[in-house]
Amino acid sequence: MRKLIATITILLGCAGSAHAEFGIPGYELVHTVPLETALATPDLREPLQVWSEMFDGAKQQIVLGQFYVASQPGAAFEQVIARLAAAGARGVKIRFLMEEKGKFASDMPTIERLRQIPNLEFRYLDYSKLTGNGIIHAKYMVVDGSSAYVGSQNFDWRSFAHIHETGLRITDAVVVGQLQHIFEHDWHAQELIAQGKEVPRLNQGVVSANDQQATFLVASPNAFNPPGVGDSETELPKLLAAARSEVRIQLLDYAPLSYGPNHTRPYYAVIDNAIRAALARGVKVKLMVSNWNTEKPAIAYLKSLALLPGMEIRIVTLPQASTGFIPFARVIHSKTMEIDGQVAWIGTSNWSGGYLDLSRNLEIVLRNEKMAKRIGDLHQQTWNSAYAQPIDVMKDYPKPVKGKE
Repeated sequence: MRKLIATITILLGCAGSAHAEFGIPGYELVHTVPLETALATPDLREPLQVWSEMFDGAKQQIVLGQFYVASQPGAAFEQVIARLAAAGARGVKIRFLMEEKGKFASDMPTIERLRQIPNLEFRYLDYSKLTGNGIIHAKYMVVDGSSAYVGSQNFDWRSFAHIHETGLRITDAVVVGQLQHIFEHDWHAQELIAQGKEVPRLNQGVVSANDQQATFLVASPNAFNPPGVGDSETELPKLLAAARSEVRIQLLDYAPLSYGPNHTRPYYAVIDNAIRAALARGVKVKLMVSNWNTEKPAIAYLKSLALLPGMEIRIVTLPQASTGFIPFARVIHSKTMEIDGQVAWIGTSNWSGGYLDLSRNLEIVLRNEKMAKRIGDLHQQTWNSAYAQPIDVMKDYPKPVKGKE
């Protein structure tokens, strides 16, 4: 086993050496380019290398909050699980908190393998027990309380090979500490719920972000954010309200709708109102979404938005892999925004109801021209690619194929 781990270490080191690191103090931008596409980001390291490096460097503790887990034999992601297992085997304490509803998307054998890792404690948390109708949708980890990772990448082999993903490796001590506190809160919440106790709210009123800082964390839901962490549902419209010339947004999907009982989709206008207000001021907005966003009723709202002056929407369809159809893959999943070449937003939320208000999600705001430009260029590359096509308001889009042919 030691020889195998050593071999993997050498191979990953060689594979990753072709990618330089891009970042600013405290933050490294990390990206997954879907295989067999013309997209390329040679200046950005891949999460396969970064996650493995973080697990290899762990000395005392690793904590992970994830929506679901999935792997398969032969996948490159297996190397990441091997690195996590190696950390546990050398005595690193590992706590893994997963959304209970994430079982439907998970590969159960992978969960069982995680449970078998020495020194790893695995728990499910039904986040709806805290908010009534939410999930752990954040995808993050903290290592030794000194480094962290936040991004769109799920703990999923597809996220490391067949999905467009963006994240940040973080060494900013303030933000890393806040992420650790968020994990500790949710870990303790699971204990309270298991005992049949209520999880007390941490905030009765909305907590504004400390947005005078150059870089800062916002999170949701506001009621369960620890001290010093601002409300993402408040901060996103605030940032859009400050936009002066252009906003670039990339998402899996977008709709001014939430998720209600009996498969209903209640109206949720918080983000949509902010975008429309920016357009009314003359700000240009370029919104790029995946072809999954063409399902009804979401597509109707996209078409409505596309009619407004200054609004451009492009739908991205990635080609199937040469190996054939891969369920829940071959899609853009990054959740990023760039404003006026000055502000970058990199997070875990989809931009619809239920994410920024009821679910555990994390977003990093960086008032940094260098990072904003790189996020803007990342958006521009896909925007200008053959995979992105302007929305056709007259077209009757077919229902997208997500999970099966």
